[in-house]
Amino acid sequence: MGAIVTACSNNDNEAQALGDEEEDLTEVVEKLLSNDKLVPLGEIPVPENNPMTEEVLHLGQVLYFDPRLSGNDEVSCMSCHIPELGYGDGRATFEMFGGGDGPRNSPTVINSGFYTSNFWDGRAGSLEEQALGPIQDPNEMNMSLDELIPKLQGIEGYEDLFHAAGFQSITAEAIGKALAAFQRQVVVKDTPYDSFLKGETDALTNQEIRGLDLFAGKAGCINCHNGENLSDNNFYNVGLDTDDEGRFAVTGDETDLGAIRTPGLYGITHTWPYMSDGSIQTLEEVIEFYNRGGDGHPNTDVLIFELNLTEEEKADLLAFLKVLGGEPPMFSKPELPGNY
Repeated sequence: MGAIVTACSNNDNEAQALGDEEEDLTEVVEKLLSNDKLVPLGEIPVPENNPMTEEVLHLGQVLYFDPRLSGNDEVSCMSCHIPELGYGDGRATFEMFGGGDGPRNSPTVINSGFYTSNFWDGRAGSLEEQALGPIQDPNEMNMSLDELIPKLQGIEGYEDLFHAAGFQSITAEAIGKALAAFQRQVVVKDTPYDSFLKGETDALTNQEIRGLDLFAGKAGCINCHNGENLSDNNFYNVGLDTDDEGRFAVTGDETDLGAIRTPGLYGITHTWPYMSDGSIQTLEEVIEFYNRGGDGHPNTDVLIFELNLTEEEKADLLAFLKVLGGEPPMFSKPELPGNY
């Protein structure tokens, strides 16, 4: 009889312990839901002068996959932003037009329309401006716009596509608009994280909630990764051991030396390798990098410091980050004009 009582007591204790854990997490959940830096992702901003009509989107998709936008007819936007590789290229740094490794990692297209500036150093003020940059860059697609426009005009079917999209002629502005509109479709949203923030608190497991609590607290991720798209759109030197001048090349301000724009985190499980130099292969290694306070760049931001996370905390943080992966929309190569 005594043995039965003991067993029941143990079960009661276990149930009580479980209840305590749930009560503790309830307080954590309430704290997280009241944090105004954590907001679900809304609709992507669309400029009034570049509506995402079906015809514009189709033109943008054609241009995105067409290697004839490059100087050698071999490199398209898709070459560095491959749908199956998280709209990156799976390389540490991009392959340059003439061969060899470029200076930076190819940033993912995923949710790029949420940024207030584009490229790692923020040198483009809009997605439309960004879309034209790689085409003209001699290290990327190596095609001047002055050459590209008559080239497209000479390809049967292209002028019809531009006219159908509402453009009177093939211009650099029209190319940029169509490409930008297409890229605004590449969105990861409605993750369990978003559902959680909308009040569906069971959308995250206990471990994922603990990870989000670390993200918003001890780990300090929220200092830069906050708001919609989990990017504050600001620039920081995160301590990478690199000679990349970062934002300094744009502003000339020495405080910007090595600073890069905060990347959004949606789709993160698909976008390896990580960091602006592609030097980190896994999310586990990303966590270790920040846990040790970066790798000692002399201009490292004050927000980067040793975190002293336990192994359990690292596992919890990783579990939350994986929640943000989602499933990026897949686009394939359409039929290109001129039977190419």
